[in-house]
Amino acid sequence: MILPYVKRKQRILVVVFIALIISLSILAIGLGYASIEWSRLLPTLFGQGTFKEEFVLFSIRLPRIIITLLAGAALALSGAILQGITRNDLADPGIIGINSGAGVAIAIFFLFVPIEAGAFAYLLPLVGFAGAIITSILIYLFAYSRKTGLQPMRLVLVGIGFSMALSGVMVVLTSSADQEKVDFISRWIAGNIWGTDWPYIWALAPWLLLLIPFALFKAHRLDMLGLNEAVATGIGVSIERERIVLLLTAVALAASAVSVTGGIAFIGLMAPHIAKSLVGPRHRINLPIAILLGSFLLLLADTIGRNILDPSGIPAGIIVSLIGAPYFCYLLLKK
Repeated sequence: MILPYVKRKQRILVVVFIALIISLSILAIGLGYASIEWSRLLPTLFGQGTFKEEFVLFSIRLPRIIITLLAGAALALSGAILQGITRNDLADPGIIGINSGAGVAIAIFFLFVPIEAGAFAYLLPLVGFAGAIITSILIYLFAYSRKTGLQPMRLVLVGIGFSMALSGVMVVLTSSADQEKVDFISRWIAGNIWGTDWPYIWALAPWLLLLIPFALFKAHRLDMLGLNEAVATGIGVSIERERIVLLLTAVALAASAVSVTGGIAFIGLMAPHIAKSLVGPRHRINLPIAILLGSFLLLLADTIGRNILDPSGIPAGIIVSLIGAPYFCYLLLKK
C-alpha cells in the first residue's frame, strides 16, 4: 500500500520538475551562439517573428530541446528498469555496455551501408536496437549461472568488460575510415547531441510513446522482481519471462535514445537514484519522477555544454560524465 502523503509528494514533485523543465527550455532557447531574445520568444512562437528568429527557434533550438528531453527520459527509464530487474543500484545502459553495443552497430551501418539521407534517421533506432539487443544477450549469458541465477554484481562487471571491448572495436572500425565519418563517430562517442532535426524527433517519438506507457504499466512487476525470488514465484510472477520482457524494453529505450544523442552514460544511473531518494523505492511512484529528472539533467548538461565554448561547445555526454563518474564511484564504495 502506498501512503497518501507519498502520493501527494509525488504529485508536487511532478509539477515542480515540469516547471523546471519549462523554465530551463526557455533559458536554453535564449542562450547560445544563435539565440533569441526572451521578449521575442512568444511572438516568434505564434508566427510574428522575423525570418531569423523563426529559423533559430523552429529549425535549431526547438528540435534540439525536444530531442534532448525525449532522450533523457528514455535513458532514465532504461536505467530504472535495469536497476529493478538486476536488483543492482549500479546498473546503467551506458555503464554495462548496452550503449556501446548500439554504438558499434550504428558505426558499422554508417560506415559500410549505403543509405538514402531521408531513410537514415528512421533506420538508426532499429540498427541501434539490433546492436544493443545482441550485446545485452551476450552480457546476460556471461553473467548468468545455472546454480545461482543472475548475479547482479557479475552483470555489472561483465557489462563494463563488454563496454571496454566494444570501445576497442569502435577504434578498429574508424582506423581506416574517411576523416569526415571518423569525426562523426568521434562526436557520437563523446555524447554530442547531433540528431537535431524534426525527422529524428519523428523517428524517436513512436518508440517512447509505446515503451514509456508499457514500462509504467509494468512498474508493479518491477516491484515484485525486487523481492526474494522464492517469494516472487510464490505470488505468481514468472521471473525469467518478466526479466526478458523488461530487459528488451530497457534495451529499446536506451538504443533509441543513443541513436540520436550519442554515447551518453550516467543519466540512467543518477535519475533513478535521485527519484528513489525523493519518493521511495516503489516503481509506481518513482518512475515518473525519474523520467522527468532524466529529461531535466540531460537538457541542463546540453545547455551548459553549448554555452561553455562558442560556437561548437562541449558535448553533453562529457558534461554528464563529469557529474556522473564521481557519483558512480560514491555508489560503488557505498554498496
